[in-house]
Amino acid sequence: MTTARTILGRLAAAVALTLALVAAPLPAHAATEVESYLVEARIDADGALHVEATITPTGGPGELVQRFATTLPTTESREFRFTLDDVRATAGGADAEAQVRADGAYQVVTIPVADEPVVLSYTVRGAAIPTAEATTVTWRLLQGLNLPVRTFEANVATPAPFTMVDCAAGPPGAPGACSWYAGGTHDNPTPTFHDGPRGAGEVVQVVVRFPQGTVAANADVVQLWSLDRAFSLAPLALAVALGLGGLGLAGLWLLRRRFLSDAEADATPTIVGTFRPAGAGHAEFQVGDGVRPGQVGTLVDGVVDPVDVTATLVDLAVHGHLLIRELPHRSAYARAEWEFERRAGERPLRPYEQTLLDAIAPEGEVVRCSQLGECVGSVLPTVQSQLYDDVVERGWFSRRPDATRSALTRLGWVLLGAAVVVALLLVGFTTFGVAGLVLVALAAGFGLVAQDTPARTRDGAGVLSGLGLLRGNLLTQPVEEMPPGREVEELSEVLPYAIVLGGTDRWLDGLAATDDDPTPDETELDWYHGPAGWHLADLPDSLRNFVTTVEGSLLQR
Repeated sequence: MTTARTILGRLAAAVALTLALVAAPLPAHAATEVESYLVEARIDADGALHVEATITPTGGPGELVQRFATTLPTTESREFRFTLDDVRATAGGADAEAQVRADGAYQVVTIPVADEPVVLSYTVRGAAIPTAEATTVTWRLLQGLNLPVRTFEANVATPAPFTMVDCAAGPPGAPGACSWYAGGTHDNPTPTFHDGPRGAGEVVQVVVRFPQGTVAANADVVQLWSLDRAFSLAPLALAVALGLGGLGLAGLWLLRRRFLSDAEADATPTIVGTFRPAGAGHAEFQVGDGVRPGQVGTLVDGVVDPVDVTATLVDLAVHGHLLIRELPHRSAYARAEWEFERRAGERPLRPYEQTLLDAIAPEGEVVRCSQLGECVGSVLPTVQSQLYDDVVERGWFSRRPDATRSALTRLGWVLLGAAVVVALLLVGFTTFGVAGLVLVALAAGFGLVAQDTPARTRDGAGVLSGLGLLRGNLLTQPVEEMPPGREVEELSEVLPYAIVLGGTDRWLDGLAATDDDPTPDETELDWYHGPAGWHLADLPDSLRNFVTTVEGSLLQR
């Protein structure tokens, strides 16, 4: 068998990366050099490597320190780990009182020396590495020594015929070929290695390869964490991520269809409100089935919000249950103020309307708009709850929309928390980090989907279609076509619905247009009174300020 002339590339490169860290500050010593570092090693059939090194220092008494690396990084974020057992040192046949300690990824042996040789022996496990149809035993017989070495020689006994030997020596970061090495020849039947001189901390690594099945592999390979590994784009990892994404999107679609998609409505929308002819060129506003503005807003988005409550206040005033009185301004730049006075309206009140009316206009008391947050804040949850019950009672939702949304939102937070935990585990311990990100994205998507309006019933979907028609009418119906003599009343009826559905400005302008004389109109409207000198033409600005102020008070509660 001829001597191999090339260094085992992959192992040599890995060694270069690892042994660059071997050099460390060296303790003070009297010995200045190792004259010879002679190794007799033996590889067992189970892959164990027994080493006996005879070290001959020169220069007088001192301290010999050798650092053995117990890890060897490789490609693909893995590392080999080695175990050193039975570490002993003798001098002249007596115990040399060596100290052995662990120092991170190193086993450090410190030996007091005089002028006589020291014999250091130990057993290495983990150096037999499985390769393609072979087992390769590799170890740095010289490494981490605190003194330069003049001559290095090693003989390695093997349990079976070998197929290749190799040797690398030199600085840890850039080892080259050894001086000479051979094995399987007439002169050197066993692997033999020779090198030197070597500086302190330099290495000599030997490699012996055996056919598969002759020497058992005992490599301890540990997978290391890295971003590349955690978020691997290998086919299996990508397939899992894509599979989870597909299943998750299908689940979100089913969720939306089950809980957030309206039942199929009739082909003909349910007419909620319309403008019916009332003579040539005139039309009057009519609302069907007692639908209230607050109910309309809740049906549209499934939420009782400040605009729904504000529209309800204006509706209560328009129908005679409440008088909104604008107070005189203290100055041209002072904040506007209003007060509410209760009146005896004829239209029956829904529970949420009664609760709201009792809060803002108690019997025998006058409440100002600046007190609205204080008066309504405590009852607003009740008003909202009653309004949710009201839309369920009308058959527009099968369950309270707030209950459905809250349940889905809570579930969304739970799923997001669980997804984050699972993602962290996948990133930390597997190569399926991309799948973890997909899970987090799906959980976040669930939370977003949960905020959509809960599913409406068949009746609710029909009414919603009718509201679309009503909104179109509110935005296009000519405001000047109200019946003569009843313009103010008809335009006032429209306002609460326009506040919810849109078109408020044009209907306010229509009311202002009925002011065709210079006489003040402080009490022209039976539901809104202005301060002295107030004209109906001032209503658009007054009511815009009122709506903005009320909504702001409700938002700040």
